[in-house]
Amino acid sequence: MKSILVTGSSGLIGSEVCTYFSREGYVVHGIDNNQRAVFFGEEGDTRWNQRRLQDTIRSFHHHEQDIRDRDGLLELIHTLRPSVIVHTAAQPSHDRAAAIPFEDFDTNAVGTMNLLEAARRYCPEAPFVHMSTNKVYGDRPNTIRLVELESRWDYDDPAYMNGIAETFPIDQSTHSLFGASKVAGDVMVQEYGRYFGMPTCCLRGGCLTGPNHTGVALHGFLSYLVKCNLDGLEYCVFGYKGKQVRDNIHSLDVARFIRAFVEAPRSGEVYNIGGGKSNSCSILEAFKLVERYTGTPQRYRYSETARRGDHICYYSDLRRMKEHYPRWEITKTLDVMVVEILTSWRERSAAQGVVS
Repeated sequence: MKSILVTGSSGLIGSEVCTYFSREGYVVHGIDNNQRAVFFGEEGDTRWNQRRLQDTIRSFHHHEQDIRDRDGLLELIHTLRPSVIVHTAAQPSHDRAAAIPFEDFDTNAVGTMNLLEAARRYCPEAPFVHMSTNKVYGDRPNTIRLVELESRWDYDDPAYMNGIAETFPIDQSTHSLFGASKVAGDVMVQEYGRYFGMPTCCLRGGCLTGPNHTGVALHGFLSYLVKCNLDGLEYCVFGYKGKQVRDNIHSLDVARFIRAFVEAPRSGEVYNIGGGKSNSCSILEAFKLVERYTGTPQRYRYSETARRGDHICYYSDLRRMKEHYPRWEITKTLDVMVVEILTSWRERSAAQGVVS
């Protein structure tokens, strides 16, 4: 039978990929050691999602494996020899990376290298999909001419009317340590594709979101913002007047693109995967959107200090993805995402005996 190995299987994208491919008839092997709880504390714990996968997917097999453990990972890949590898495990916060630089690099760069080499040795024909990040572009997007609108910043250069393309430069910019470690992994995934002819691709994600996200203050913008509104918590806006723009893509649409790539893989490819301009919003606009569905005004405070290396405006140019995979498209709107995230947080709160 076809099998898929998913690292970070208890996370947002990993769990979505597990569910999606299980419905396509795959035996699913998930690697996750709940490192998110180590990075972010109790609020980042994803064991609930692991249990959900084990309860709902008959073909799911959990492996308590650390991707930094090279020998253990080599042995596991040698045993499983999966048909597909989807690598979503990461230290995902550029704020947190500065406090734990060794853990960040060992996870994002070395862990990716460990997985690539294991794949090259034991299943080089397996499509290898790596969840990268738009932070590989550093703060270079901030050099694009912008226009300030009532509730957001936007590009004031017609060359970027469709957003940031994969040809955008990554050099001569501040990435954050997280962005730099992800660059290292990203480039290695490309190199294994080009040098060894392996079917690899990097997906440079914008704001990836969905109902199974465990958003925290340092990572998971839309999920955490919704949680703050529901729980009456104060959300902190860092700089740019709250008008900084992100494009948001549902985890299901990410899984659907991964499936398209697996069906027609290419070597050493890079795609900017996000919601595009139509699914973009500023923080101020996100406040209003969530308030529309909860009826509760968002509590927030404003800090003049922007996060180091943060983007003022970023949304993905999806044309390359659609050119290579014309049957793929965005299916989940921003409103649908917010409603699903609201429902999920309420269900989790109810399961814990908390009223939201």
